[in-house]
Amino acid sequence: MSPMPQRGGGVIIISFALALVLSVLPMPYWTHIYRPEWVTLVLIYWCIALPQRVGVGIGWGAGLLLDVINDAVLGQYALSLAVVAYLAVKMHRRIRAVPVWQQALTVLLLVGTQQMLVLWIKGIIGQAPWSMSYWLPALVSMLLWPPVFTVLRGLRRRYVTSSK
Repeated sequence: MSPMPQRGGGVIIISFALALVLSVLPMPYWTHIYRPEWVTLVLIYWCIALPQRVGVGIGWGAGLLLDVINDAVLGQYALSLAVVAYLAVKMHRRIRAVPVWQQALTVLLLVGTQQMLVLWIKGIIGQAPWSMSYWLPALVSMLLWPPVFTVLRGLRRRYVTSSK
């Protein structure tokens, strides 16, 4: 039996592209510390929704793009997003089995893990921030998880077919 053809790859690519744009969109200085981790949110969604199509490789690639866009040490976001993708794929059944508000708590932990890895790398090169506000994007990302989940689920149901 041949597998069903997969479609909807464009929707996945566009969602990552939009997340990258939102990650660098100019904002007033005082709101900069509240910027959610858009790429991480999109990566987590696709890893739990379609773990057979989006995983560590996509996380690594999206992280490299973030490294280039943010003029960061090459590999710091790539490493952190690859780890987040690995954890999300490994736990995708558990994450999908709980309500969205409980998923948001898992998102808080995954985004926090991503930020901790970036902080560790920044600390090694002497660029670590000295403020607790560094962790605010994880909290904002958790609060934005329900609408992000709802929008991406709607797009997946409408445009993406996965083979099982």
